[in-house]
Amino acid sequence: MKSYLKYIPVVALAASFFSCEKQLQEYNPAGSTAQSLFTTPEGIEAGVNGLYTYNRYFYGKEEGEALMEMGTDIWTNAANAGNSGSNGVFPQPPLMTYQGLTTDNVWVKTRMWQQCFAAINLANNVLKYLPTSGATATRQKELEGQARFMRAWYYYHLVESFGPVPLLLQPTETIETTATRTPVDAVYEQIMTDLQLAVTSIPVTTTDYGRITRPAAEAFLAKVYLTRGKHQEASNYAKKVIMGYTYKLLPSYADLWKITNQQNSEILWAVNYSSNLTFNAGSNVNHTLFLMEYNTQPGMKRDVANGFPNVRYMPTLFLLNLFNEQNDARYDASFKSVWYANETDATKRPAGMNLGDTAVLTTKYPVTTAFRQSKKYRIYDVNDVYKADGTPNDRFHYVSLRKFDDPTRATDATTESSRDAYILRLGEVYLLAAEAQLNLGKKDSAAYYLNEIRTRAAQPGKQAAMRITAADVTLDFILDERARELAGEQVRWFDLKRTNKLVERVRKYNPDAGKYIQDFHVVRPIPQSEIDAVTSKGDFKQNPGY
Repeated sequence: MKSYLKYIPVVALAASFFSCEKQLQEYNPAGSTAQSLFTTPEGIEAGVNGLYTYNRYFYGKEEGEALMEMGTDIWTNAANAGNSGSNGVFPQPPLMTYQGLTTDNVWVKTRMWQQCFAAINLANNVLKYLPTSGATATRQKELEGQARFMRAWYYYHLVESFGPVPLLLQPTETIETTATRTPVDAVYEQIMTDLQLAVTSIPVTTTDYGRITRPAAEAFLAKVYLTRGKHQEASNYAKKVIMGYTYKLLPSYADLWKITNQQNSEILWAVNYSSNLTFNAGSNVNHTLFLMEYNTQPGMKRDVANGFPNVRYMPTLFLLNLFNEQNDARYDASFKSVWYANETDATKRPAGMNLGDTAVLTTKYPVTTAFRQSKKYRIYDVNDVYKADGTPNDRFHYVSLRKFDDPTRATDATTESSRDAYILRLGEVYLLAAEAQLNLGKKDSAAYYLNEIRTRAAQPGKQAAMRITAADVTLDFILDERARELAGEQVRWFDLKRTNKLVERVRKYNPDAGKYIQDFHVVRPIPQSEIDAVTSKGDFKQNPGY
């Protein structure tokens, strides 16, 4: 059996069959098979529900942030970026800097390759057995739409990450030892075929939050069309989502990130994590990844309100400088620069510092010696944190992303969060529309969509200062705007890949990764275990450069 299909779930988190290169011995103590499980409406519903669980392997997870945000122009590694993984395997630094990115990277293999193919195989099982499952005709149509959407969703992640990949439209039910990498164009044709059916089959609304809906499917189809250079189709679908439904931008960007306001008018689709953490099979940990080491600073200790500092990822100086925070409220809504004294033991606070006083300031601006000496609190200014070329000086203390904070955790030692992980939201659809309009040569229309986003982001009274004209619109401006709006939301690597800007912008704006990234890094390496397991070596070759 191809090892990229070695996890073959038939419901939710069902049992696995394992392969080895020499001899396959299968043991199935329950006697469960796809044929038996999918012969009832309940079984087929469980199969469709199971398709959603695979997003939890990377959305809201350290692995997903490493694969989808790092190694770009806006993030670099903080001090503890290598302190993760299992069995002594630390996969993050190569994903962040490209130095030493090999065919054995465990997160490329286990999180992107294996989980996406496992989800696809489950979708293929659902689609095969759905007609004979006993579900009503109406429900069959809806379930087929969901299964086809999810198959397209996971194939998008694969083809953008790896280029040509095996295109499998039937479930794997027997031992197979051969594989062929299907060209990108053919994979995308299938993705678009599946999505075109999905948007005619999936209901417009749902009472089951987290389930895909028609507008969410249309938003994703807009992104797929944009990726394939079908700009008018992308524009049409983006405009339909913006104008054709009840979704609205929230009045305040900060409101998007309030833990009490997660299910709001802007969210098209999210991975919904339960407040009962035992149900999550691994909850959202994004709130820990971007925090600096505040708890060792004078006047500070770790607490629930300030978060659990894993010190994994820090912003590039380029990202911080993209914001004019005098006009743009997204900087303060996205980042935390000031930490207030929370140490109750007065002997552990600097003399004269009271509870609630400023304890630490991190800033992207230089601070004079006189100013520093006049304050009781600790200051980390731009020159403390970054060298002149943007390379970090201090990877422990920096302006920290705050948009994923969860002050509702049970204790300060709780690393898991019930916060939902947004996958598609209306703010991004406006940006997709702007990009499509630019590519169609309609800069006025592109500026309109950008101004909708920028006006919402304005500080009070600064709406006019945030507005742009058609002359301001370029692809780089849109990418800058996407960084300001979507930083940390697990889209950046794909954004730069789609726009053919990955290598250029990493070299220009990320000094850690810029000296190592090569042209071939626009795709990930095929996991070596997959290459080794296939007997048709001539049809299943490694990506160039690896």
